[in-house]
Order: sequence, then C-alpha cells, then structure tokens
Amino acid sequence: MADLRSNFVGIKSPNPFWLASAPPTDKEYNVVRAFKAGWGGVVWKTLGEDGPPIVNVNGPRYGAIHGADRRLLGLNNIELITDRPLNINLQEIKKVKREWPDRAMVVSLMVPCEEMPWKNILARVEETEADGVELNFGCPHGMSERGMGAAVGQVPEYIEMVARWCKQYTRMPVIVKLTPNITDIRMPARAALKGGADAVSLINTISSIISVDLDNMAPMPTIDGKGSHGGYCGPAVKPIALNMVAEIARDRETHGLPISAIGGITTWRDAAEFISMSAGTVQVCTAAMTYGFKIVEEMISGLERWMDQKGYAILEDFRGRAVPNVTDWQYLNLNYIAKAKIDQDACIKCGRCYAACEDTSHQAIMKEKDGKRHFEVMDDECVACNLCVEVCPVENCITMERQTTGTDARTGRKISDDYANWTQHPNNPMSVKAAE
Repeated sequence: MADLRSNFVGIKSPNPFWLASAPPTDKEYNVVRAFKAGWGGVVWKTLGEDGPPIVNVNGPRYGAIHGADRRLLGLNNIELITDRPLNINLQEIKKVKREWPDRAMVVSLMVPCEEMPWKNILARVEETEADGVELNFGCPHGMSERGMGAAVGQVPEYIEMVARWCKQYTRMPVIVKLTPNITDIRMPARAALKGGADAVSLINTISSIISVDLDNMAPMPTIDGKGSHGGYCGPAVKPIALNMVAEIARDRETHGLPISAIGGITTWRDAAEFISMSAGTVQVCTAAMTYGFKIVEEMISGLERWMDQKGYAILEDFRGRAVPNVTDWQYLNLNYIAKAKIDQDACIKCGRCYAACEDTSHQAIMKEKDGKRHFEVMDDECVACNLCVEVCPVENCITMERQTTGTDARTGRKISDDYANWTQHPNNPMSVKAAE
C-alpha cells in the first residue's frame, strides 16, 4: 500500500489532504469531525486581532454556477474572516491539537499591515502549540477594502516585509497565502521567499461577481437590494490554480519553494495533478462544502490505488515530475502531428462533432456516407485542433492519433519518427545546443 504521509516544511500529517482556511475550519466541532473523517490537517479559518468584532452579513453569503445536472462548478462567497472571539478560537485550537497530535494544525492570520499587531498575534498562536501559520494575503473582498488580504498580496514589497516580521517573531513555519488577483504570480512568490517564508499556498479565491438578479437588477448574492464582489472557488478555478502553481515551480528564482496547492481540488486525480506539479500538500474547501467531510475517504483510497498501480511508494516518488514538461509555447515541437479518429462502433450519430467543426473550425468532418448519416474525419483537412474530442458526449469515442510517417497534406511538412532536428534545435530547452 502506498504511503501517503506528508512532511511539509516540518509539518507532519498522515496524508496530504488538508482543509483550507474557510467556513469548514471555523470551530472545534467542524475540525474534529474532519479529523474523524480522515483529513490529514486543517488550516484554521483566518483569525484577526482583538478589537471591534467582525460582523458578517445575515443574508445570503454564497452564489453558485451549476452545470446542466446541477453539479456545482463554481462557488462565490462574500463571507469575512472569523467573527468568533480570538481567545475562543485560540482555546479551541490548543484543545484540538492536543487531542489530535498526529494531524497538521496550521492557523491562518490576517491583521493590519503593521509590525506590532503581527508580533502580538504570533505570540498568542504559539501558545496553542499549532504547527504553523498561514499569512492570508489573498482574501479579495471585505478585508481587502480595509487594507488587508489581497490589498497586501498585490504588493510584493508588503509581502516581503510582513513575512520578514513573522519569521523574526515566531518559531513556527510561515506559509504565505497568495492572491490570484495579480498579473504575474511569480512576483509575490519571489517576495515571500525573499522575506524568509518557508512556503507559499495558492490560490486564494478570485475576485468575482457570479451573476446578476435580472428582476432586482443587483449582483448575487443580494443583500437588501445590493450586492458586492466576492471570492470565486470550486472546480472551475482548478486550471487557473494549476497554471499558477506551475509558474512558481518552474521559475528559476522560486524553484524548490514548498507549495501547498489550493483551487478546485475535488478528486484524488486533482490532488495527484497538483502534486506532480510540485505541491507538497493540497488544501480543499468547496468539495467538502459540497459533499461533506467524508469525501476525503475517496481521495485517500483513490490516490493510494493509483500510486500502487504506478509503482510510487511515497508522494516524493512523483512530486514535481510534471514540472520539466511545462514549457513556453515557442518551445513546442511543431513537427509533432496528430489526427482525430472517430470510433464508429461508439459513435451515437449525434452530430455535435460535425456542427462544431463545420461552423467554427476547419470543416474536416463529413456527415454522410453512401447516403446514410455517418461522421468521419477527413485527414487532409484535420489540423488536430481537438475540438471534436472535447464536444463529443461519448467518452473516448473520438481520439487523437499521432501520425508517425508521411506528409501533412495541408502544410507539406514531413512527418517521421526522427525528431533529431528538433532535439538539437537551440530553441528547445532540453536540447544539447540549448544547454551549451
């Protein structure tokens, strides 16, 4: 059986599945239920300093995007950080950590961008014997308007400054949570590293308005006729998160910086993809809020089974293995050619591939043969765009097949198994000439 134990910047957990800082980690009751279900760790919902209480809205806090089958694709929330007293949270954190010593307990923090508030709250968190802290520089709504959250995460100089303060005032590992609401994710990651942060976590939620109530002409969720931008998460943000994790993992300045990945992780496969892109742990929120804490059982068993099949004994056996294969477009092999092929036995004759190709692509699919409804790819016209594969409702009915010999009819380019020219090309980062 594969060993899923994780050691992330010295924070140990029985598996890499952590609950992200969010409503599911707001109190002892929830966290204990999560640990009983099998979660390897939690990031406690963001704590703020003592002072005026945080007041959340008492109307709807969530909006959603659903698929045709009502499956939740994206979730938007306008909830703020914890509205429970700081001392109550700290007492519960200490109690849960002592009762569950083998689970990771990381505490998310957000206080004003001043040195003393950070120094003070770090001292109080240390007393709980928590395993680490996560600096919330990502929240895009509510707190950002007060100069915290994403307002800090969008300024690399602030990230470096606060990270340096925290490393000075605590023995605990410091994880910096990054906002995706920025042009280049590498800049804040580099700043966190310069400030001495032990790791980064990403992505936090994406600033968004999920929909508009066309009867009341107000954004949703609507509070007394008004709405506001919130944070977008769920399966729909996974591609954005995966790309940003990859950007940090392959950046020369941040290569090797530990990453805790967040963003749309719903299945064991999602987790494996992020780990292959160098993540040390994965944090989950929307999936737990959608299906409940026991979803982790499927994540654990699925990852174990896949690792056994692949011969991976521990997470480190495949962590980061996909990173070298992420490259810039200019380095892609233009000599590689594939064509679409329709499995006639699996085809249900719906015609979606034909409509998509004929109307919006390259007119490479015929719809009739011998006077009968029949869909077949015309190789001379197919440019391997892959659109037909993606719109086909039958899994694996249309596949892409690599062409290993011959000449491409449209470009006249020779196709062969010999890629010597490409492997020696100086634009190929893996080539000998590029290395020289």
